[in-house]
Amino acid sequence: MKAITVLAVFIVLLSSCGTQQNGQLIGVLERPTWKGINPYGMVYIPSGTLHIGPNDQDITSTFIQRPKSISIQGFYMDDTEITNNEYRQFVNWVRDSIAHTLLGNLYEDEYGNELVDWSYYIDWSDETLEEMFYQGDDQFSGKKEMDVSQMNYEYEWLDWQAAAHKKNVSRGSLIKRNTVNIYPDTLVWVRDFAYSYNEPYTRNYFWHPAFDDYPVVGIDWETANAFTYWRTKLWNAYQANGVNTEEFRLPTEHEWEYAARGGHDLAPYPWGGPYIRNTKGCLLANFKPGRGNYPEDGGQYTVKADAYFPNDYGLYNMSGNVAEWTSTAYHENAYSFLHDLNPDLRYDATENDSEAQKRKTIRGGSWKDIAYFLQNGTRHWEYQDTTKSYIGFRCALTFLGRSVNDFN
Repeated sequence: MKAITVLAVFIVLLSSCGTQQNGQLIGVLERPTWKGINPYGMVYIPSGTLHIGPNDQDITSTFIQRPKSISIQGFYMDDTEITNNEYRQFVNWVRDSIAHTLLGNLYEDEYGNELVDWSYYIDWSDETLEEMFYQGDDQFSGKKEMDVSQMNYEYEWLDWQAAAHKKNVSRGSLIKRNTVNIYPDTLVWVRDFAYSYNEPYTRNYFWHPAFDDYPVVGIDWETANAFTYWRTKLWNAYQANGVNTEEFRLPTEHEWEYAARGGHDLAPYPWGGPYIRNTKGCLLANFKPGRGNYPEDGGQYTVKADAYFPNDYGLYNMSGNVAEWTSTAYHENAYSFLHDLNPDLRYDATENDSEAQKRKTIRGGSWKDIAYFLQNGTRHWEYQDTTKSYIGFRCALTFLGRSVNDFN
């Protein structure tokens, strides 16, 4: 009986010390499980090798875009460009956040989300949110319209390069912050084209339901980064396990090119072939096929983000429709010094930096470009603080966990 009592006490003591305290090296128990993630609207791009260098038509860059073999880590990418309706979710979130600061009387929908009854504040003479609307001389035709100049959002990022190369610095000095106005610049439709009537697109392109599934434009590089930061916070707020440490971001220039090729190395176009028409003579992307013949491909301006056939990775409009921002800083001779493992050239230019330092690489060509810019390897750039009617973006997310072979 005494032996049984001693054994029981020993078991209690052992259990009270926790299951890890048994003298064995077994690692930390009760760790969160990780089965990977599968974000809605994204496709998986497996790890692989990409050959970069000058295009057949890129005669002027033959001596500076040196051929090079590089390796790309697997990642997710949006199967379409970010659409007006997807971006509108961001705009509405910022709008509601401003209202939440001014209001106390919020209500929830059936999913528990706090919402603002905008129909009440727009249709009735309630003055609680009056400062969010145009007032006095700024009103047009007596309409009660949102003052979009107030749509400001602050995003953050860590300067990992500075952290790696500086010692004894505070963490706060490595955290960078930027505040941007996130409302699309709808005036790009007028500004980009002199002596051209595009005012209907300025008035309707972002808000009219007819354009919900069209790619958002009028977004500069900094605002695109603000969107990816918000999207990361949105994702993490609704994940139960809370172990996703990776962030939605813009793809690097070479991630973009690797994804555009769709597994066909050295293919000039995302569909694999060397021609811009199929065997029936139909154009395979939305671009400018002739001199002023914009509608020949089926769209005079942009088209729906999932128009035309996707490439073999399931990505739509990697050529044409809208050119796309990447995270990469543009440098003509970058291929001569980039690393061959996940190459990336990044520079967060400030307002006081030179114009040359503000250049960011764009890829894919657009609805207003000739076929040369549609080629997978064609490089071009735009200033990070400019907005255009022909530049949009899509997001990427680094893949964690399993290797490529786990999918075979």
